[in-house]
Amino acid sequence: MNPKTIFKSKAVQIVAVAVVGITVGFFGGRVLTRSSSRSIVPEDLVYTQEPAEVGEGFQTMNNIQAAFREVAREVLPSVVEIDVVNVVKAQLPGINSPFNFFFGPDSSNGQPQEQELRQQALGSGVLVKRAGQNVYVLTNNHVVGEAEEITVTLADGRSYTADLVGKDPKKDLALVMFATGESVPLAELGDSNTLQVGDWVLAVGSPLGFHSTVTEGIVSAVGRESLPGSAVGSFTDYIQTDAAINQGNSGGALVDIHGRVVGINSWIASPSGGNIGLGFAIPINNARSTIEDFITKGKVSYGWLGINMGTLSSQEAGALYGDDIRGAFVSGVYEGSPAEKAGIIPGDTITSVNGEQITDPTQLLLVVGNIEPGSTADFTILRGHQQLVRQVNITERKDDQALADQANQLWPGMSVVQITPELRSRLDLPRNTGSLIIGAVVKGSPAGVAGIQVGDIVRKADDHRLATLSDFYHALNEPDSRELMLEITRQGKEYRVGLVR
Repeated sequence: MNPKTIFKSKAVQIVAVAVVGITVGFFGGRVLTRSSSRSIVPEDLVYTQEPAEVGEGFQTMNNIQAAFREVAREVLPSVVEIDVVNVVKAQLPGINSPFNFFFGPDSSNGQPQEQELRQQALGSGVLVKRAGQNVYVLTNNHVVGEAEEITVTLADGRSYTADLVGKDPKKDLALVMFATGESVPLAELGDSNTLQVGDWVLAVGSPLGFHSTVTEGIVSAVGRESLPGSAVGSFTDYIQTDAAINQGNSGGALVDIHGRVVGINSWIASPSGGNIGLGFAIPINNARSTIEDFITKGKVSYGWLGINMGTLSSQEAGALYGDDIRGAFVSGVYEGSPAEKAGIIPGDTITSVNGEQITDPTQLLLVVGNIEPGSTADFTILRGHQQLVRQVNITERKDDQALADQANQLWPGMSVVQITPELRSRLDLPRNTGSLIIGAVVKGSPAGVAGIQVGDIVRKADDHRLATLSDFYHALNEPDSRELMLEITRQGKEYRVGLVR
């Protein structure tokens, strides 16, 4: 019989009785302890076997241990070590060698010299696919970096020279490939959408160079976001686990109790650089389409809506919609973008996409990014007290530099914030300074070109006094208006600024 089939059936049985068995063993031990404290046991009395309750508890533990052993045997062959070499150029100080006395001065004359340095790095990877003699290994983008040499070493010691197929920093994923006619064990990919907090998981990889290391823990959380401003991929959410993950685990497998890969280990949160029980893995469902994109196109394609977005405070949402709603607030729209063509305007709030509820801008970014470019999606939006549905034809997202170059097409290119009593107190603003303040300005946008700055107080639009965000976006979205004249206050002085589309 297939060992894998045996394990799967046994694992289900083991986990089903684990909690009951442990509880019986634990309370059985407690009962024995209390009983012995009440009686005097003769010194010559020897027990030849454990009481039945304790024995059952230990048997359950043995069964759990056997399950972990089976998972390790199943998974270890499909997780590899990845060694990379980056060749970088560096300026090294020139050296006036004492041998110049004999052979004459060298050409450097003590000036800095550019030399190539070889930097080695180590990570892990998962064998995910085979096509003919080509074997594909999924790992992290930050593992391969700008590698000029990649070596893949299997658990049995076989090593192969590999080539980069594609990489993507937005998801922090990469795919490398090596060729062999030999048999290679592939990992079984699971369904990360079924993971729940408390599920048992094992992390497999090569931490600190210790090949084929297995650690155990639980799923601590799901749907985690990357840290703001960090270099961690932002176009994916993360599984959080307390299974020990250290340097070198990156790119390795996070597996469930059935030995199926549910995540790719990616990063840790730690003040020291070592494991403190805060490890994060990319859900395998977020990587499935990425694998095929790398093979067919050498890159990952993301969907693009064409908006700038943010979040609303409870007070701002109440002022705009009469209720504290959740979603992604549209602060700006790119001219000619899918959003503009579909009729989405600044001041709208997107609450769902294809029926999936949107709670914040990060979720919208992930949802839209995973929509296949060229396809149509239904966006539910709030505009004032109206709920509208807009069909949007999603296009392919350009790289960050190309989007930055399109800033002149972003209308209006700034975010406006309602001044709350707390904000007024924190900024020490007089009561008569107005109700709206500029929270951000995009360089090169109409707002940026007009000279609007963060901290400006917006008092009027086209000579209409502004008291709420609703007032501002009503003025901004006047049909057939190509220019909006704003009256602002900056450091006590008043200015008039024209925003031109």
